[in-house]
Amino acid sequence: MKELNSYSRAGEIAQEVFSSIRTVFSFNGSDYEKNRYDKELNTTQSSSIRKSVAYGLYVGWNNLIIHVIYAAGFMFGLLLMLDSGRYETTLSDVVIVVTIFAQGITFLGLIGPFLQSFTEARGAAIDVFRIIDEVQNETSESNINEDEIWNTNESANKVINITSQIRFDNVNFAYPNRKDVPILNNLTLTARAGETTALVGSSGCGKSTCTSLLLRFYDVLSGSITINNRQINEYNLQDLRQSIGIVSQEPILFATSIYENIAYGKKNATQTEVEEAAKQANAHNFIIQLPNKYQTLVGERGAQLSGGEKQRVALARALIKHPSILLLDEATSALDNVNEELVQDALDRARQGRTTIVIAHRLRTIQNAHKIYVIDNGRVIEEGTHASLMEQKGGRYQEMVNSQTRKKPENDRIIAANEREIEDKKLSSERFYLLEDDKKLSEKESIRKPITEKAALFRLLSMNKPEYVHILIGCILCAVAGATLPVFTILLLKLLVAFKNCTDSSKVQNVLIFGFSIIALGIVTMVIRFFQVGSYMLNLSKISPFSSFLRQEVAYFDREENNSNSICTRLSSDALAVQKMAGTRLGIIFETMTMAVFAVIFGGFFSWQIALIVFVFLLVGFIFAYAYITLQSTLTNRCGDLSKRASSLAGESIYHMRTVKQLLIEKLMLQQFSELIWQSFKFDDMGSSLSAAQNFFELFDRIPAIDNSSTEGRKLFIACAGQDVAIVGQSGCGKSTIIQLLQRFYDVSHGQLRLDGVDIREININSLRSCFGLVSQEPILFNLTIAENITYAKENIPMESIIEAATRANVHEFIKRLPQGYETRVGMKGNFLSGGEKQRIAIARALLCEPKVFLFDEATSAMDAANEQIIQNVLEQARLDDPSRTRLTIAHRLSTICLCNPICVLEAGRVVESGDHAELVAKHGIYYDIVIRKSSHN
Repeated sequence: MKELNSYSRAGEIAQEVFSSIRTVFSFNGSDYEKNRYDKELNTTQSSSIRKSVAYGLYVGWNNLIIHVIYAAGFMFGLLLMLDSGRYETTLSDVVIVVTIFAQGITFLGLIGPFLQSFTEARGAAIDVFRIIDEVQNETSESNINEDEIWNTNESANKVINITSQIRFDNVNFAYPNRKDVPILNNLTLTARAGETTALVGSSGCGKSTCTSLLLRFYDVLSGSITINNRQINEYNLQDLRQSIGIVSQEPILFATSIYENIAYGKKNATQTEVEEAAKQANAHNFIIQLPNKYQTLVGERGAQLSGGEKQRVALARALIKHPSILLLDEATSALDNVNEELVQDALDRARQGRTTIVIAHRLRTIQNAHKIYVIDNGRVIEEGTHASLMEQKGGRYQEMVNSQTRKKPENDRIIAANEREIEDKKLSSERFYLLEDDKKLSEKESIRKPITEKAALFRLLSMNKPEYVHILIGCILCAVAGATLPVFTILLLKLLVAFKNCTDSSKVQNVLIFGFSIIALGIVTMVIRFFQVGSYMLNLSKISPFSSFLRQEVAYFDREENNSNSICTRLSSDALAVQKMAGTRLGIIFETMTMAVFAVIFGGFFSWQIALIVFVFLLVGFIFAYAYITLQSTLTNRCGDLSKRASSLAGESIYHMRTVKQLLIEKLMLQQFSELIWQSFKFDDMGSSLSAAQNFFELFDRIPAIDNSSTEGRKLFIACAGQDVAIVGQSGCGKSTIIQLLQRFYDVSHGQLRLDGVDIREININSLRSCFGLVSQEPILFNLTIAENITYAKENIPMESIIEAATRANVHEFIKRLPQGYETRVGMKGNFLSGGEKQRIAIARALLCEPKVFLFDEATSAMDAANEQIIQNVLEQARLDDPSRTRLTIAHRLSTICLCNPICVLEAGRVVESGDHAELVAKHGIYYDIVIRKSSHN
């Protein structure tokens, strides 16, 4: 049980690492994560040793019992035969009884491995049933009956007709995992039917929680939520969620085609419906420009689409079911200006005639809302229209609006849309062609001579050189164990002859000699078996491909077959299969071979003619065994792909369970998973172990285009000019690509990228990445404490430094209010925190690095105006503290970059304009269009 839990925790770490591989590489976290992973695996060593000891005792004791049965059975049988006056026992009686019992014990010994598997399965079943019981208990306590989705008729996709209003009445709520941290405090608000209602406020004030409660992911602690004057818990859960469409700040797409991602929104959607929804979401035009159009695979979490493209696909998915209620949670905050305009236009059309709740930090996007609620600390502090709220002098809303509008003309819009949209289409197409080229290039770079199964076996042993002594001892013990069977056969034969010839008590001595010799041989065999099993215990962390995966370049993880779920499947299945092969199975093979050799030798000594005949059949048996293992290995490779796909589907579904529930595709995901599992029947035997060893060494020998574990190259100490560089441009123009090239996630195809005149390919990769402090648009946090996330991949950081970084990032006060403070775990991907809270912790992590170059990729897009201004001041102060420090900023909000110099405008992957704000405005070029467009918009 403990072993299974350790494997489970190691799997969670692997899932977290490989789904956030760019963040791991950015902060040189490979060694840190490898140590974290190995630590979990090493905790299984003690339990594995105990399990091995128990198995060794079982095997050894079973062998001793067999020897004792033969010896004691014949010796006691002889006594009965000699006492013919009292017992009528014949030779045949003794032989039959002894043989039957000996064979029974022999077959009992064969069930040992199966009992071991049964025990492991029983341990896993405990976890499975505990989860089932927990779900049932939580369902009973919360009154959220998810079974309504499973039990509803297949055709019953009813949409609730909202003719009245949505009302939150004195709602109080705290998340189950943080019950002592209230989120909503007597919240009361109303969203009228067919109208747009906006919720605004600082990060973490409870805005997004309202959408979760409306979808009934949770139930309120007190108060009520009603639709059409009816409590939402009175609605069938499927009908309720079917009536709500949601588009969130971080759209979740599944690793399948664009068509299927949109079709997930409605059961049995037709091609026409999918295309119509895409047109409503302004997505159809860019989709048809892609090489495979609607069948284009979007990659894990939609990684092959830009932010705007993902958002429009997610909107199409929400619109295809024609929902009565539309929830827009920061739906445009992370988009560039062109895409924001495209998505905003689509949203404006989509919410016509629908009851819409909008959550936004960009207040200009909700100025036309029928009602605006300002929320602070989980309660409404102001409400009204934009005009009425602006009339409240000194009010919070007025302060927020003024905070955003006094940032100069320099604002949020970029370039007009129509002709830019054409370029956007072209860029989307080019990006997918580029991916194909990268894949071919990477395949060429990684081509190596295939690893044979025989070579894999010998290389596996060579990886465990420190255990050579143990392995050598194991081989000797196997040889001795293999010789014991022929010796046992000879002794048993001598015993039978002596038994047969023993007609009186004078000849009993011969029977006793051979009988006790067999018992002595049994004791020797028991000792050999016990130590033999322990001699093949390999350290699982040494044969785990985890570190080999961490060596690979980022492009390796971009491929569909190398998504995080597939990698985790390989980690869990291949490593264990290899361990089994290098463990007891290798001992059994060596023992069997030794036994066969001794059988031939002894057989030839006693009768070479009979031995020759038997040897022919022995050879035929070996040929069939080899053919069986080869077939097994082939079938395992075929089934392994299906198994990986099943694991990927399961991992993706669980990881994005909230989206799965919202889209009501639980049944669909289960059906797809069941079909893959049924097809992926996998042999758990020598063939699968050899196949796993092959896969492992092919990965081990793969030479990545960019080796992330390399220690070669120059150690870099940058003396930067201290410029504050900004890059602007539409989605897909190459802004974020520059940051990825700087960190050597990819290498340039042509030309050179230099730092201080040095080609970055000559720089030690860890030294290179340590010069950068990255804060990205979608902040990635790990399932660690807040303190561990801030100090990620760093050791011996004093608490004072952590608090200082958090204070500078304006997150210290929030952390202090948490019950466990800096020791609070943030959950997978930081899902226990709001977007703004995650972003500020990510900024604290970057500040703690004291990098020479700050890289900000839409670092403040998830923040409200007040926090954005504070963070801007912090970043500016950090640059002033070290004048040599360079800052590279990518932003869609021009207020963020108007003071930068130079400002580089990218278009189609080229710098088309460069200069400071005044110079670029004077040029009347693209940057000028940005400013003019914003001014006219205002």
